[in-house]
Amino acid sequence: MARMAAFIVLLIPAIMAGAGIKFLRDTLYGKLLSPFPWLWLQFVIGIIFIVIGLGFFAGFLLNRDRKNGRVAPKFQKDTKN
Repeated sequence: MARMAAFIVLLIPAIMAGAGIKFLRDTLYGKLLSPFPWLWLQFVIGIIFIVIGLGFFAGFLLNRDRKNGRVAPKFQKDTKN
């Protein structure tokens, strides 16, 4: 059940990043989608969606690998207070 929850948690940012790629592709071809009044706004929202989606996914993997001790020493969490 925990694996299913983790899959769902990772599925949402993946869909978000995919939507961001679609927004950027449509902007490149000049197709304006309905919720956006301008092409530049569609482009900016696409960039934001990609950054948030990939950033969440990368942070999730880094956190998991830190917990399992599989990261390079420079990525280890600093334990000094």
